[in-house]
Amino acid sequence: MAVSTSLHHRSAALVNQFLVCMGGILLLACVGWLQSELDRLQDRTVVQIEGLAQLPKGEYLKPALLGYHHLGADVLWLRLVQVIGKKRNTVDEYEWMYHALDVITTLDPQYAYAYYVGGVILGDLANRTDLSNRLLEKGVSANPEVWNIPFLLGYNYYFLLGDPAKGAEYIMKAASLPDGPSYLPGLATRMAAEAGSPDTAVAFLEVRLRETQDPEMRDVLAYRMKEVIIERDIRILESAVEGYRTQHRALPATLSDLVVAEVLQILPQEPFGGDYRLDPKTGSVSSSTHPERLRTFFKRRQPTYSFPKVQPDHSFPRTWE
Repeated sequence: MAVSTSLHHRSAALVNQFLVCMGGILLLACVGWLQSELDRLQDRTVVQIEGLAQLPKGEYLKPALLGYHHLGADVLWLRLVQVIGKKRNTVDEYEWMYHALDVITTLDPQYAYAYYVGGVILGDLANRTDLSNRLLEKGVSANPEVWNIPFLLGYNYYFLLGDPAKGAEYIMKAASLPDGPSYLPGLATRMAAEAGSPDTAVAFLEVRLRETQDPEMRDVLAYRMKEVIIERDIRILESAVEGYRTQHRALPATLSDLVVAEVLQILPQEPFGGDYRLDPKTGSVSSSTHPERLRTFFKRRQPTYSFPKVQPDHSFPRTWE
Protein backbone atom coordinates (compact mmCIF):
# COMPACT_ATOMS: atom_id res chain seq x y z
CA MET A 1 0.00 0.00 0.00
CA ALA A 2 2.89 2.34 0.83
CA VAL A 3 4.51 1.70 -2.56
CA SER A 4 1.18 2.33 -4.35
CA THR A 5 0.68 5.62 -2.50
CA SER A 6 4.23 6.71 -3.35
CA LEU A 7 3.74 5.96 -7.02
CA HIS A 8 0.44 7.84 -6.99
CA HIS A 9 2.04 10.99 -5.54
CA ARG A 10 4.97 10.75 -7.96
CA SER A 11 2.68 10.44 -10.99
CA ALA A 12 0.56 13.35 -9.75
CA ALA A 13 3.68 15.50 -9.46
CA LEU A 14 4.74 14.55 -12.97
CA VAL A 15 1.29 15.45 -14.29
CA ASN A 16 1.41 18.83 -12.55
CA GLN A 17 4.86 19.53 -13.97
CA PHE A 18 3.63 18.54 -17.43
CA LEU A 19 0.61 20.84 -17.15
CA VAL A 20 2.78 23.73 -15.98
CA CYS A 21 5.16 23.18 -18.90
CA MET A 22 2.28 23.02 -21.36
CA GLY A 23 0.80 26.18 -19.85
CA GLY A 24 4.12 27.96 -20.23
CA ILE A 25 4.44 26.80 -23.84
CA LEU A 26 0.91 27.98 -24.63
CA LEU A 27 1.61 31.32 -22.94
CA LEU A 28 4.78 31.81 -24.97
CA ALA A 29 2.90 30.84 -28.12
CA CYS A 30 0.15 33.36 -27.35
CA VAL A 31 2.69 36.09 -26.68
CA GLY A 32 4.46 35.28 -29.94
CA TRP A 33 1.20 35.28 -31.88
CA LEU A 34 0.12 38.56 -30.31
CA GLN A 35 3.45 40.20 -31.14
CA SER A 36 3.33 38.98 -34.73
CA GLU A 37 -0.27 40.20 -35.03
CA LEU A 38 0.71 43.62 -33.70
CA ASP A 39 3.62 43.74 -36.14
CA ARG A 40 1.29 42.76 -38.96
CA LEU A 41 -1.23 45.43 -37.98
CA GLN A 42 1.53 48.00 -37.69
CA ASP A 43 2.80 47.08 -41.15
CA ARG A 44 -0.75 47.31 -42.50
CA THR A 45 -1.17 50.76 -40.92
CA VAL A 46 2.06 51.92 -42.54
CA VAL A 47 0.88 50.60 -45.89
CA GLN A 48 -2.47 52.38 -45.46
CA ILE A 49 -0.73 55.63 -44.58
CA GLU A 50 1.56 55.40 -47.58
CA GLY A 51 -1.38 54.61 -49.84
CA LEU A 52 -3.40 57.59 -48.67
CA ALA A 53 -0.38 59.87 -48.86
CA GLN A 54 0.09 58.98 -52.53
CA LEU A 55 -3.50 59.60 -53.58
CA PRO A 56 -3.82 61.70 -56.73
CA LYS A 57 -5.60 65.02 -56.38
CA GLY A 58 -9.36 64.82 -56.24
CA GLU A 59 -9.68 66.84 -59.45
CA TYR A 60 -7.83 64.07 -61.32
CA LEU A 61 -9.39 61.13 -59.48
CA LYS A 62 -13.02 62.22 -59.78
CA PRO A 63 -13.43 61.80 -63.57
CA ALA A 64 -11.57 58.49 -63.42
CA LEU A 65 -14.29 57.05 -61.14
CA LEU A 66 -16.88 57.34 -63.95
CA GLY A 67 -19.68 58.73 -61.82
CA TYR A 68 -18.96 56.62 -58.73
CA HIS A 69 -17.12 59.43 -56.96
CA HIS A 70 -19.50 59.33 -53.97
CA LEU A 71 -18.72 55.65 -53.49
CA GLY A 72 -15.04 56.44 -53.90
CA ALA A 73 -15.29 59.04 -51.13
CA ASP A 74 -16.89 56.45 -48.84
CA VAL A 75 -14.15 53.90 -49.51
CA LEU A 76 -11.38 56.43 -48.90
CA TRP A 77 -13.09 57.63 -45.73
CA LEU A 78 -13.23 54.08 -44.36
CA ARG A 79 -9.52 53.66 -45.11
CA LEU A 80 -8.76 56.96 -43.43
CA VAL A 81 -10.77 56.07 -40.30
CA GLN A 82 -8.70 52.92 -39.79
CA VAL A 83 -5.59 54.98 -39.06
CA ILE A 84 -7.11 58.29 -37.95
CA GLY A 85 -7.80 56.99 -34.45
CA LYS A 86 -4.15 56.51 -33.51
CA LYS A 87 -3.26 58.13 -30.20
CA ARG A 88 -0.38 59.97 -31.82
CA ASN A 89 0.35 60.91 -35.38
CA THR A 90 3.54 62.39 -36.76
CA VAL A 91 3.76 65.76 -38.47
CA ASP A 92 4.00 64.05 -41.86
CA GLU A 93 0.95 61.90 -41.11
CA TYR A 94 -1.12 64.99 -40.39
CA GLU A 95 0.01 66.37 -43.75
CA TRP A 96 -1.20 63.27 -45.62
CA MET A 97 -4.35 63.29 -43.50
CA TYR A 98 -5.19 66.76 -44.80
CA HIS A 99 -4.43 65.61 -48.35
CA ALA A 100 -6.72 62.58 -47.98
CA LEU A 101 -9.51 64.74 -46.55
CA ASP A 102 -9.09 67.19 -49.42
CA VAL A 103 -9.44 64.34 -51.92
CA ILE A 104 -12.50 62.91 -50.13
CA THR A 105 -14.28 66.27 -50.00
CA THR A 106 -13.46 66.93 -53.66
CA LEU A 107 -15.03 63.62 -54.63
CA ASP A 108 -18.04 64.40 -52.40
CA PRO A 109 -18.21 68.13 -51.56
CA GLN A 110 -21.33 67.59 -49.41
CA TYR A 111 -19.58 65.14 -47.07
CA ALA A 112 -20.10 67.53 -44.13
CA TYR A 113 -18.99 65.07 -41.45
CA ALA A 114 -15.57 64.70 -43.08
CA TYR A 115 -15.06 68.47 -42.92
CA TYR A 116 -16.05 68.50 -39.26
CA VAL A 117 -13.88 65.59 -38.13
CA GLY A 118 -10.93 66.79 -40.19
CA GLY A 119 -11.28 70.33 -38.88
CA VAL A 120 -11.26 69.14 -35.26
CA ILE A 121 -8.28 66.81 -35.64
CA LEU A 122 -6.14 69.18 -37.69
CA GLY A 123 -6.91 72.12 -35.40
CA ASP A 124 -6.87 70.58 -31.93
CA LEU A 125 -4.62 67.55 -32.22
CA ALA A 126 -2.22 68.50 -35.00
CA ASN A 127 -1.95 72.19 -34.08
CA ARG A 128 -2.30 72.89 -37.80
CA THR A 129 -4.98 75.53 -37.69
CA ASP A 130 -3.95 76.62 -41.17
CA LEU A 131 -4.86 73.23 -42.63
CA SER A 132 -7.99 73.00 -40.49
CA ASN A 133 -9.23 76.40 -41.66
CA ARG A 134 -8.41 75.61 -45.29
CA LEU A 135 -10.53 72.46 -45.12
CA LEU A 136 -13.37 74.15 -43.23
CA GLU A 137 -13.52 77.14 -45.57
CA LYS A 138 -13.85 74.68 -48.42
CA GLY A 139 -16.70 73.07 -46.47
CA VAL A 140 -18.50 76.37 -45.87
CA SER A 141 -18.44 77.10 -49.58
CA ALA A 142 -19.80 73.67 -50.51
CA ASN A 143 -22.31 73.40 -47.64
CA PRO A 144 -23.78 76.85 -47.01
CA GLU A 145 -26.69 75.46 -44.96
CA VAL A 146 -24.65 73.35 -42.48
CA TRP A 147 -24.06 75.34 -39.27
CA ASN A 148 -21.40 73.02 -37.78
CA ILE A 149 -18.69 74.02 -40.26
CA PRO A 150 -18.72 77.82 -39.78
CA PHE A 151 -19.15 77.18 -36.06
CA LEU A 152 -15.89 75.23 -36.01
CA LEU A 153 -14.18 77.97 -38.00
CA GLY A 154 -15.32 80.50 -35.41
CA TYR A 155 -13.96 78.25 -32.70
CA ASN A 156 -10.58 78.03 -34.44
CA TYR A 157 -10.26 81.77 -34.86
CA TYR A 158 -11.32 82.60 -31.35
CA PHE A 159 -9.82 79.81 -29.25
CA LEU A 160 -6.81 78.74 -31.29
CA LEU A 161 -5.81 81.92 -33.13
CA GLY A 162 -6.97 84.52 -30.58
CA ASP A 163 -8.96 86.50 -33.16
CA PRO A 164 -12.38 87.13 -31.56
CA ALA A 165 -13.51 89.45 -34.36
CA LYS A 166 -13.06 86.80 -37.05
CA GLY A 167 -14.42 84.16 -34.70
CA ALA A 168 -17.56 86.20 -34.09
CA GLU A 169 -18.03 86.60 -37.84
CA TYR A 170 -18.19 82.84 -38.38
CA ILE A 171 -20.26 82.16 -35.26
CA MET A 172 -22.80 84.73 -36.43
CA LYS A 173 -22.90 82.98 -39.79
CA ALA A 174 -23.56 79.66 -38.04
CA ALA A 175 -26.21 81.23 -35.80
CA SER A 176 -28.08 82.60 -38.82
CA LEU A 177 -28.62 79.10 -40.26
CA PRO A 178 -31.99 77.44 -39.54
CA ASP A 179 -30.61 74.34 -37.82
CA GLY A 180 -28.15 76.17 -35.56
CA PRO A 181 -28.56 75.47 -31.82
CA SER A 182 -30.09 78.10 -29.58
CA TYR A 183 -26.87 78.95 -27.75
CA LEU A 184 -25.08 80.30 -30.84
CA PRO A 185 -26.58 83.81 -30.87
CA GLY A 186 -25.48 84.42 -27.28
CA LEU A 187 -21.98 83.16 -28.01
CA ALA A 188 -21.73 85.26 -31.15
CA THR A 189 -22.74 88.44 -29.37
CA ARG A 190 -20.31 87.86 -26.52
CA MET A 191 -17.49 87.37 -29.01
CA ALA A 192 -18.46 90.46 -30.94
CA ALA A 193 -18.58 92.52 -27.75
CA GLU A 194 -15.11 91.39 -26.74
CA ALA A 195 -13.83 92.11 -30.24
CA GLY A 196 -14.79 95.75 -29.78
CA SER A 197 -17.98 95.85 -31.82
CA PRO A 198 -21.05 95.71 -29.53
CA ASP A 199 -22.99 97.76 -32.09
CA THR A 200 -22.58 94.87 -34.54
CA ALA A 201 -23.83 92.47 -31.88
CA VAL A 202 -26.90 94.64 -31.20
CA ALA A 203 -27.71 94.86 -34.91
CA PHE A 204 -27.36 91.09 -35.25
CA LEU A 205 -29.73 90.52 -32.35
CA GLU A 206 -32.27 92.94 -33.76
CA VAL A 207 -32.37 90.89 -36.97
CA ARG A 208 -32.69 87.67 -35.01
CA LEU A 209 -35.55 89.12 -32.96
CA ARG A 210 -37.43 90.09 -36.11
CA GLU A 211 -37.03 86.59 -37.54
CA THR A 212 -37.72 84.60 -34.35
CA GLN A 213 -41.32 83.78 -33.46
CA ASP A 214 -40.67 81.48 -30.49
CA PRO A 215 -41.47 83.45 -27.28
CA GLU A 216 -38.83 81.74 -25.16
CA MET A 217 -36.11 82.37 -27.73
CA ARG A 218 -37.20 85.99 -28.08
CA ASP A 219 -36.83 86.44 -24.32
CA VAL A 220 -33.32 84.99 -24.47
CA LEU A 221 -32.34 87.27 -27.34
CA ALA A 222 -33.86 90.35 -25.68
CA TYR A 223 -31.94 89.64 -22.46
CA ARG A 224 -28.73 89.16 -24.41
CA MET A 225 -29.29 92.44 -26.23
CA LYS A 226 -29.57 94.29 -22.91
CA GLU A 227 -26.26 92.78 -21.82
CA VAL A 228 -24.61 93.97 -25.03
CA ILE A 229 -26.15 97.44 -24.61
CA ILE A 230 -24.52 97.64 -21.17
CA GLU A 231 -21.13 96.89 -22.74
CA ARG A 232 -21.75 99.47 -25.45
CA ASP A 233 -22.82 102.13 -22.91
CA ILE A 234 -19.83 101.47 -20.66
CA ARG A 235 -17.45 101.96 -23.57
CA ILE A 236 -19.18 105.22 -24.50
CA LEU A 237 -19.03 106.44 -20.91
CA GLU A 238 -15.39 105.49 -20.40
CA SER A 239 -14.48 107.23 -23.66
CA ALA A 240 -16.28 110.34 -22.40
CA VAL A 241 -14.41 110.11 -19.08
CA GLU A 242 -11.13 110.14 -21.01
CA GLY A 243 -12.35 113.16 -22.98
CA TYR A 244 -13.17 114.94 -19.70
CA ARG A 245 -9.72 114.07 -18.33
CA THR A 246 -8.09 115.55 -21.43
CA GLN A 247 -10.06 118.81 -21.12
CA HIS A 248 -9.87 119.31 -17.35
CA ARG A 249 -6.69 117.39 -16.47
CA ALA A 250 -8.68 115.54 -13.83
CA LEU A 251 -11.27 112.80 -13.59
CA PRO A 252 -14.94 113.75 -13.10
CA ALA A 253 -16.38 113.24 -9.63
CA THR A 254 -19.63 111.78 -11.05
CA LEU A 255 -20.98 110.74 -14.42
CA SER A 256 -23.32 113.74 -14.34
CA ASP A 257 -20.24 115.97 -14.66
CA LEU A 258 -19.86 114.64 -18.20
CA VAL A 259 -23.20 116.20 -19.16
CA VAL A 260 -22.46 119.44 -17.31
CA ALA A 261 -19.15 119.74 -19.15
CA GLU A 262 -20.99 118.93 -22.41
CA VAL A 263 -18.76 115.95 -23.08
CA LEU A 264 -22.00 113.93 -23.35
CA GLN A 265 -25.42 115.21 -24.27
CA ILE A 266 -27.26 112.70 -22.06
CA LEU A 267 -26.40 109.78 -19.82
CA PRO A 268 -27.58 106.42 -21.17
CA GLN A 269 -30.13 104.49 -19.16
CA GLU A 270 -29.10 101.13 -17.77
CA PRO A 271 -31.38 98.65 -19.64
CA PHE A 272 -32.08 96.42 -16.60
CA GLY A 273 -33.32 99.35 -14.49
CA GLY A 274 -30.10 99.84 -12.54
CA ASP A 275 -27.54 102.59 -12.96
CA TYR A 276 -24.01 103.16 -14.20
CA ARG A 277 -21.36 103.92 -11.60
CA LEU A 278 -18.06 105.74 -11.92
CA ASP A 279 -14.94 104.93 -9.94
CA PRO A 280 -13.50 108.46 -9.44
CA LYS A 281 -10.04 107.05 -8.68
CA THR A 282 -9.60 104.98 -11.86
CA GLY A 283 -12.19 106.39 -14.26
CA SER A 284 -13.69 102.95 -14.88
CA VAL A 285 -17.46 102.55 -15.27
CA SER A 286 -19.60 99.62 -14.18
CA SER A 287 -23.25 98.55 -14.11
CA SER A 288 -25.06 98.06 -10.79
CA THR A 289 -26.96 95.04 -12.15
CA HIS A 290 -24.12 93.46 -14.14
CA PRO A 291 -20.80 94.35 -12.49
CA GLU A 292 -18.87 91.84 -14.62
CA ARG A 293 -17.94 93.04 -18.10
CA LEU A 294 -19.17 91.01 -21.05
CA ARG A 295 -16.59 88.30 -21.79
CA THR A 296 -16.55 84.92 -23.47
CA PHE A 297 -14.31 81.89 -23.13
CA PHE A 298 -10.55 81.98 -22.87
CA LYS A 299 -8.19 80.34 -25.34
CA ARG A 300 -7.66 76.66 -24.67
CA ARG A 301 -4.06 75.65 -24.19
CA GLN A 302 -4.42 71.89 -24.64
CA PRO A 303 -7.06 69.66 -26.23
CA THR A 304 -9.16 67.73 -23.74
CA TYR A 305 -10.13 64.84 -26.00
CA SER A 306 -8.50 62.59 -28.56
CA PHE A 307 -11.32 62.21 -31.08
CA PRO A 308 -14.23 64.48 -31.98
CA LYS A 309 -17.50 63.67 -30.28
CA VAL A 310 -20.71 64.50 -32.15
CA GLN A 311 -24.03 64.95 -30.41
CA PRO A 312 -26.51 62.41 -31.80
CA ASP A 313 -29.23 65.00 -32.40
CA HIS A 314 -27.06 66.92 -34.88
CA SER A 315 -26.79 65.37 -38.32
CA PHE A 316 -24.32 66.01 -41.09
CA PRO A 317 -26.40 65.81 -44.27
CA ARG A 318 -25.19 64.35 -47.54
CA THR A 319 -27.43 65.56 -50.34
CA TRP A 320 -26.88 62.55 -52.61
CA GLU A 321 -28.42 60.10 -50.14
